[in-house]
Amino acid sequence: MTTTRTPERARHPVRDEAHAVGAWRGAWLRVEGLWTWYRRYWTSNLYSSGLQPLLYLLAMGVGFGSQVQRAALPYDVTYVQYVAPALLVAGAVQFGVGESTYPVLSGFKWEKSYLAITATPVTAGQVVGGHLIWVGLRVTLAAVVYAVVAAFFGAWTGAGVLAAAVVGIGTGLACAAPITAFTATTDDDQRLAALFRFGVIPMVLFAGTFFPVEQIPGALRWLAWISPLWHGNELARGVTLGGLDLLPALGHAAVLVALFVVGGVLARHFFYRRLVR
Repeated sequence: MTTTRTPERARHPVRDEAHAVGAWRGAWLRVEGLWTWYRRYWTSNLYSSGLQPLLYLLAMGVGFGSQVQRAALPYDVTYVQYVAPALLVAGAVQFGVGESTYPVLSGFKWEKSYLAITATPVTAGQVVGGHLIWVGLRVTLAAVVYAVVAAFFGAWTGAGVLAAAVVGIGTGLACAAPITAFTATTDDDQRLAALFRFGVIPMVLFAGTFFPVEQIPGALRWLAWISPLWHGNELARGVTLGGLDLLPALGHAAVLVALFVVGGVLARHFFYRRLVR
């Protein structure tokens, strides 16, 4: 008796590369689904959408900053104006990482929404694309809320805040993409907790957010230099406070773009490996 083996493409027709849903359409369908959820529960996310970095600004910039003299800063500005651009970027990074850890793990492990989505003509790559678009939209909202409210505390010296918001969004996405890839490789939520405890928090504290990295001992200063947040901080302060030359600006931007591209490619790879069997 002979048996006929079912071709792989016939056994998994929805995983074929010839999909009825276009690349951008599939990604936006994912964004539409996330928006449907968000518009019902946006108040529960209000704290992270710009208010958390604003509290840092009030505590450090207005409170502690009242004891910092202008002469101690590399720019002739108040401490509020010094930390405001960096806190915008730091908030975007924290938000981007937050959206790319537990929500992504939930899509694989708890809610398993990614399994349901990829059982339709939407591909794993489109899920990644939709996720990053959504993170970009959420980071944009957070940056705008922070920038507007911080203006009432005299945080900005000019229209450079608009460019700083763009830098914050880019830095948030540059961190979100590789973290999305990392989350796709694990089912252990303790690793994500360790990522925040030993990665994100030290990066915010020691990547030039609250004080110049030149005050860090020379043997440890390289840890700040390899941080994507430091590159974002330098760009944000450069466009708001001045003093940033073209070549350093291009170097900082190139690092952030490279992180986003490499992270996005890796995220797509790991999503396909985990969802397409």
